[in-house]
Amino acid sequence: QVQLVESGGGLVQPGGSLRLSCAASGTIFIPNTMGWYRQAPRKERELVATITQAGTTDYAASVKGRFTISRDSAKNTVYLQMNSLNPEDTAVYYCRHLDYRGYVNWGQGTQVTVSS
Repeated sequence: QVQLVESGGGLVQPGGSLRLSCAASGTIFIPNTMGWYRQAPRKERELVATITQAGTTDYAASVKGRFTISRDSAKNTVYLQMNSLNPEDTAVYYCRHLDYRGYVNWGQGTQVTVSS
């Protein structure tokens, strides 16, 4: 079982930045892919960005060029740097861990609110 703890959410004005962190602990199998998803009120959970053990990244079209995902494999931590935030980015952001066996674990979520 993998435990994921997210941090870094909060309230930010449009055009501002936030950095989310997600630390994984427990029994961690390698290789794995970590990622961020988000869910806005009354909407489905959607992919934001993922990063493989090797560092290959993938982004949703809506965040490409504004968000950057990175990881520190030694610390089992993934980050999401979010720039040029707009109100449409308001959501609960969830960290996800997928290992090579296909096992998925989710964090508890962190709220990001973009508002003036």
